[in-house]
Amino acid sequence: MSRRNLLRGGAAASIAAAAVATDAGAARAQDASPYADPAEPVLPASDVVLGRDDTALVVVDPLIDFLSPKGVAWGVVGESVTEQKTVENIGRLFRASKKADLVVAVSPHYYYPTDHGWKFSGPLEKLMHAIGMFDRAGPLNLAGFEGSGADFMPEYKDMILDGKTIVTSPHKVYGPETNDLDLQLRKRGVNKVVLAGMSANLCVQAHLYNLLERGYEVAVVRDATAAAKIPEGDGYHAALVNFRYVANALWTTDEAVRRIEAL
Repeated sequence: MSRRNLLRGGAAASIAAAAVATDAGAARAQDASPYADPAEPVLPASDVVLGRDDTALVVVDPLIDFLSPKGVAWGVVGESVTEQKTVENIGRLFRASKKADLVVAVSPHYYYPTDHGWKFSGPLEKLMHAIGMFDRAGPLNLAGFEGSGADFMPEYKDMILDGKTIVTSPHKVYGPETNDLDLQLRKRGVNKVVLAGMSANLCVQAHLYNLLERGYEVAVVRDATAAAKIPEGDGYHAALVNFRYVANALWTTDEAVRRIEAL
């Protein structure tokens, strides 16, 4: 065989090997979830030990506008909500916490007609106001509330309206700085929070940061939240990175329910 043929054969073999390697790499990349935890994390592990008397489940915005195909945000959050099974998982957390007799609090997001008179806002605030997200007739007016985008998901209403669940005053942008969540939790001796709800990189993340700054231990339930996927980015992925950096614990719903049931 000539040297030229040998070179040609070697090149062909190299190309074939490269193609196989590329196909295998592509298959691995396809199999791996973009949300998978790092195989070799650098940050030290941390955890939260729950107690029946010092722990609360806090669910942010379990509202139709976020979690139902009928909601105005479904077009951008629906894929993520479906992937994470967020509606089902929030329900599991509610049921487990009620059975364990934990403190349960809901931090809703409402806009009243006067809120539409704000002089400035960020990009997402502008969008929410424009599409009427979380709109209510007024702070003392429930006209049109039932079944609206601002209403609670029907799967949870019996648990939220049981006379025991704390429904805080509304938060207005993302975090709980403008509502009474901290007061309600402190008055009940709570210093540990299991955090879930919508949406991951906005209100849930803002609640996480605020609660941490106020001295709470916070475990975020990673598949009991979700976020928008838009050209600007995947909000769920962005939040997951930050949850790994700062949350005292990051659990699945299975893990959170197991720990709550063990109390």
